[in-house]
Parts: sequence; structure tokens; C-alpha cells
Amino acid sequence: MKMKNFKNLIGLLSIVAVSFTACKKNEGGSSAFGNRSTSAADYSQSSLPVVAVSGDITSSVTWTAGNVYELSGIVTVRNGATLTIQPGTYIKASANTPGVQNGVLVIAKDGTVNAAGTANDPIVFTSRNLLDGNASTTGTPGDFGGVIILGNAKINVGDKLIEGLADEGKYHYGGSNDEDNRGTFQYVRIEYAGFQLAPNIEVNGLTLGGVGNGTTIDHVQVSYGLDDGFEFFGGTVNATNLIALASDDDQFDFDNGFTGSLTDAVAIADKNSTHSTSSGASDSNGIESDNNAPGEDATFSLLPKTHPTLTNVSVFGTENTAGIAGLGYRNGIRERRGSEVTLIDVIVSGYPRGIVFDADANASLSDLNSTSVHGFTSAVTAAVGTYFDGGGNTLVVNGSNASAFGVSQPWYNTPGSPSTVTLPSWAATWSKLVF
Repeated sequence: MKMKNFKNLIGLLSIVAVSFTACKKNEGGSSAFGNRSTSAADYSQSSLPVVAVSGDITSSVTWTAGNVYELSGIVTVRNGATLTIQPGTYIKASANTPGVQNGVLVIAKDGTVNAAGTANDPIVFTSRNLLDGNASTTGTPGDFGGVIILGNAKINVGDKLIEGLADEGKYHYGGSNDEDNRGTFQYVRIEYAGFQLAPNIEVNGLTLGGVGNGTTIDHVQVSYGLDDGFEFFGGTVNATNLIALASDDDQFDFDNGFTGSLTDAVAIADKNSTHSTSSGASDSNGIESDNNAPGEDATFSLLPKTHPTLTNVSVFGTENTAGIAGLGYRNGIRERRGSEVTLIDVIVSGYPRGIVFDADANASLSDLNSTSVHGFTSAVTAAVGTYFDGGGNTLVVNGSNASAFGVSQPWYNTPGSPSTVTLPSWAATWSKLVF
């Protein structure tokens, strides 16, 4: 994927694109999904002392860049405690125990996180295999559990247990304070995360449940996870500068009345992902959005409605949509179960369909902001049978129209495709792309 005119293609403000020269690429995407990483040789932090962490954190503590922190089981910040993580700190999980969540960091709705990395010294949650001092080892999805932040903002099903964890009170989220502040989470990478507690119940890379708009979420990258990259369960948080890379399921997912926003975000798929499935068919999308699942609300009418505002968001699939074992990517954006959306300057490329409203979406097409029409008549499939495209949105970029947007090849892991990925300047230092 080579973007020659970033302003026209991505629409991430009006910043000038810079080439992300630190990335590596396996042309043709032949590497297995479970072995697509740099080696431990790229992580000098393996020489640092290791501090073991487990159980609940109930008094304020600081993790420093002079150590590597090894999480065992589910570590929960609660009872008014604040976890401060210094810039440049690395966190891993201990060896996985079969059937047990491992290396999951939870910020409970009565806890706070102050994880403020910098562009030159991001905070990194990653595979233990990249911090073992063995230059031959590589990261594998599921090596780390994931990060979960829970808050007191409104959701549309009252108090609820967060996905992926066993039912304990400290893992519930939701309330009435839309300005709730769970702290700061910025300049952070989460790599090789994921855990499946039960079918369709998984820990994502970064999970946000009922998080309010007083919370700061920006400059966060989630890469090579076993489930979604980012999932927002209700709440009002406004997240910015996000990168979702090669998630096994959806790159971004919204549920349970999320009404916040995503601004300046990039989702990049990988055909070598193992792909989530539903009834034997692929169910991995660039963005998936639900108001509620059928078991919660048969009419999909509970308020607040899931209605994110997506501004300057680019969703990149792959030219080979079949992926492996015939299970490829499904939709660039999938709206269902009463979900609505506002799209402003959104790009979808390399997916069979740009945006699809399922029959149960019940969303008005007026929820898609429109200022101009690009005229790609196959871009939108709407349940109501109405075509719509606009608001600076380009909902399908393919081989026949890509040149109009200054891109010679809009998908990255295709034989013969360019080896340089161009990303916005806000992603050029702290982020890490490995193809």
C-alpha cells in the first residue's frame, strides 16, 4: 500500500504524510498470522529486571521504565488506586495457563490509570517471547491478555459485566456520569493480545466499557490480537490517533450505546489473519457496530443508541479478500442491531463492500453526513434499498478507481505491492508496523 497523496486518500486533517521507514514487510503476505513479528533482538528491554505482578492493586503504584512488568492472571486497579506507568515501560504476561486469562490489566470503574508515554518512549504491552533475550523467538497472538478500562458513563443495559472476564462485581461497568475520568492512556502499543473465555466471549486488545469523555485515549496502537483491536461498550469517550493492525476479528467494534467519537484513526487488515467466523462464514470486518445483541434487546431500541462519530478514519483491507482457508474479510463497515453512525472523511479500501446495513440495523441513512457525492454506485448496500455516499467519504477504493486518490496499490500484503507504507506524522515514531 503506497499512498502518494495522503491528504486526498486518508483525509487525516491536512497534515503531510511521511514514509514510515521503520516498518518491515513480507511481500505477498506469505508468513503465517501466528508468526508475523519482529524478533526478540528488536526488544532490548529483555535485559531489564522483571517485576512480577498479580492480583488487585488497591493502593497507588508506579511502574518504571527501568523494569519489565510481568502480569500473572488478571491484575485489577481498584478501590481508588491509581496505576502510573512511566514512558518507555514494557509489560508482558507470564507463561499462559490453559483455560485461564493471563496477563490482563483491568482498570476498574473505581480505579485510575496514568499511562502517558511519549512519541519517542511509548508504553508497550507485548509478548513475553519478545522480551526473553532469545533473538530467534517471535510473538504470537494471545501471548498477552489485553487491557480493559471500565468506567461510569452511560450504557444502555444498566450495569453490565465486561466481555471476556468471569462475573465478579469489580468487572462491571456503566453508570450515569458521561464525564467520568478513568485517567490517561496515550502513546501506548498493545501487541499479541487476546484470550477466549468462551465462544464469542473474548478479551480484546483494548476494551473500553462505559468510559466517559473525561478520559484521555490517544495515540494507541493494537496489533495482531486474537479478537478485536479496539472495542467500545457504551460510554462517551472521544478517542484520537488510533491504529488497529491485523486483528483476528474486527479492527474497531462498538456496542451498548457508545456515543463517543473516533478521530484520526487507521485500520489495516491482514489476509493472513485466521479470521473470526459466524456459522462457518467469515465475520471479520474493518468496523462492526451493534446497539445490542439479540439476547439483551430483541427490538434493538434501548437508549442511548450506539452512534459513534467517525472523522478522518481510514479502513484498509486486502486485495485478496479470500484470505486463508477461504475465510476473508467481510465488510469495511458493518452496521447492525439498531446501530447508527456518522461518517466524516472516511476511506474504505480493499473490502468487498464499503458499508452495509443489516436488515436489523434500523438506522436512518441521514445519520451519514453528506456534503459531496463521489459517485461510486456500488459503495453502499443499505437494508432500506437506498444508495448513499458522501461527506468526503470514499467507501470503496479498488483497482479501477485507486489512481483518482493518489494511490498506486491500496492494499499492502499483495505480491509485488510496494514495501513502503505511508502513515501520518502522528504515527511515525511511536507506532510499529510489521508485515
